[in-house]
Amino acid sequence: MNMRDMMKKNFKILMLVLLLAFASCSFTSKTFDDPDKDKLLVQVITYVLQQGHFNPIAMDDAFSEELFSDYIGSIDPVKRYFYESDYKDFTAFKTNIDDQLKAYDITFFNVTHTRLLERIDEAKKIYKEILSKPFDYTIDEAFETDYDKSIFAKNKKEMKERWRKQLKFSTLSNYDDIKAEEEFAKEKDDSYVIKIDADIEKEAREATLKSLNIYFNDNVDDLKREDWFALYVNAIVEEFDPHTYYLAPKNKENFDERMSGKLEGIGARLQKRMDYIKIVELISGGPAWRGQELEVEDIILKVKQENEKHPVDIVGMRINDAIKYIKGPKGTKVTLTIKKVDGTIKDVVITRDVISLGETYAKASLVEKNKKKFGVINLPAFYVDFDDYKNLNAAIDVKKEIERLKVEGMEGLVLDLRNNGGGSLPTVVEMAGLFIKGGPVVQVRSTGTPKEVLRDKDKSITWDGPLVILVNELSASASEIMAAAMQDYKRAIVIGSKQTYGKGTVQNVYNLNNLVRNNTSGDLGALAFTTQKYYRINGGSVQLEGVKSDVKVPGRFSFIDVGEKEKENPLPWDEIDAADYQTWGNYFDYDKTISMSADRMSKNEQLKLIEANAKWVKSKIDITEVSLNYEKYKANLDLNEEEAKQFDKISDYKTNLSFESLAYEKELFESDTTDLKEKRDRWHESLSKDVYIEEALNVLEDLKISYDVKKVAKIKD
Repeated sequence: MNMRDMMKKNFKILMLVLLLAFASCSFTSKTFDDPDKDKLLVQVITYVLQQGHFNPIAMDDAFSEELFSDYIGSIDPVKRYFYESDYKDFTAFKTNIDDQLKAYDITFFNVTHTRLLERIDEAKKIYKEILSKPFDYTIDEAFETDYDKSIFAKNKKEMKERWRKQLKFSTLSNYDDIKAEEEFAKEKDDSYVIKIDADIEKEAREATLKSLNIYFNDNVDDLKREDWFALYVNAIVEEFDPHTYYLAPKNKENFDERMSGKLEGIGARLQKRMDYIKIVELISGGPAWRGQELEVEDIILKVKQENEKHPVDIVGMRINDAIKYIKGPKGTKVTLTIKKVDGTIKDVVITRDVISLGETYAKASLVEKNKKKFGVINLPAFYVDFDDYKNLNAAIDVKKEIERLKVEGMEGLVLDLRNNGGGSLPTVVEMAGLFIKGGPVVQVRSTGTPKEVLRDKDKSITWDGPLVILVNELSASASEIMAAAMQDYKRAIVIGSKQTYGKGTVQNVYNLNNLVRNNTSGDLGALAFTTQKYYRINGGSVQLEGVKSDVKVPGRFSFIDVGEKEKENPLPWDEIDAADYQTWGNYFDYDKTISMSADRMSKNEQLKLIEANAKWVKSKIDITEVSLNYEKYKANLDLNEEEAKQFDKISDYKTNLSFESLAYEKELFESDTTDLKEKRDRWHESLSKDVYIEEALNVLEDLKISYDVKKVAKIKD
């Protein structure tokens, strides 16, 4: 039985257990005298989580208090709807939500939902009233952007003041943008008459008003009760762990569309964090990736279509509503107002395109260094087509690239797993087997079962030479399995961040409709829930702790919390017994090579500059209070811009390395119609400016030298 079948078998066994349990409970949609889809959904969800989740938590008073806090925080994160009195009313439910859920009682949701709708109606009147009057940007006052520091308003006066500052802050950005546009127009045409401040202020306010009208009229007002209830269900399931989530019927359709392989838009994966839409992944080869202006962790504040004069403010929007503005037909342009991690704000223009997941496939390059040839394979994801596993998966593609690199004389290999968010578990096991002569790769514990050791059973080896694996804080899941296995075998030297992402869990997505007999309540959606946890072959988990690099190098996230540790309710780190394995028998002097690399990196001026930039970024993030006085606001923006110039040299860095495509790709360039050559040229240029790739090649060179010396010594013996 192959690994894919084994994993599917485990999940099928789990589902069979659940189905039998449901059958014994006579679990049907006719359970209630008054059939209620919401109550049915609560019953299904809570039962699945208690019976099927890897680490089901007790639904007790402590659970209730956490859910209470998290749910109120999710529907009113900025504290711009509920009053202190509302919160006090809600606290009557604080320790008995668990009891309600066990009884399939949704009173807590009903009470908070009814009150929320009332407060939203009041908020519409408040923002319109505030935006009907000019803002005075000469007043010396400030706005706190860290909403955790704020408390609920005691009365309407406090609530209006909160909205006033929030709206003034939002409008201040528009005000600055328009002033900049006016100055630019004057530079282009000296006869141009710049608008007076009063007109600029009014235009900025009108832009804010338009954004809020769109937000409330086209998004909030379109939400049905089932949409709001889905938020409540998600709050419930996310108490179990951050990777367990509910897919409402509408979201399930979007999920299926994403998995189909083609997306039309900018090529970025987005996530809602508090009130903001944040970029969590750039799809390799997509418009955002090609433009090289957007980065992971950037926050999208506004979206402007090419035929629109003013942008739409998407702060506070649901992610599905925000995506409607961001995605669009191929060839159209969209302008995103981005807040960088250092607090600077810039506009980025992107031409939308069709993004095929084929752009995320493995790609290889060859580079010559001191008369030695080395290969670089970039792997953005551990992809697989389970319907065509033998023909399409990352392991097969990487093997092909290694074979091609060997034909062209490769003497050492860099496997670049930076920003690789993971993917197929069977695929990573198969890929690890390309570098070892059989043996365990990863250990997996499933719900209610003993551990399983997933092994490479193929004694053949595709590459037995020097190997370096590059990682960073965004290397997650399958990437961590790969790096950990090669590190435990002492098969490769891992270079990168102090630790990888730290996701040591496996999820399955299940259609909830399959678990209900005689369902007359309509589509219940799906649930993604954690069913397994994986461990290194040395017994340790990568959960929270990630993989520690052999050679630690500074990066842009060195002083920022990124990864599993940043999530709410992550599963804990633990360890199990080690698997039976032998470290790699080789001629490489790993300890000496690691020491030499660490010494080189400590003296590298480019890395010192990157570290200084990371510290500077952290210092800016820690400043959460923003002046609403325009002169001070502008002075701070200008200061940030000026300070940031000291780090311009980071992007100017250039090695003396020259990268090129393999022979088979060069042949494809002749008849290619997909801009393959342009994509590869862009990648090669990026590699030639990459200090981490440069050091990875230095390490390969050291490994090759030690290999040659020890091999000669062994022959003489």
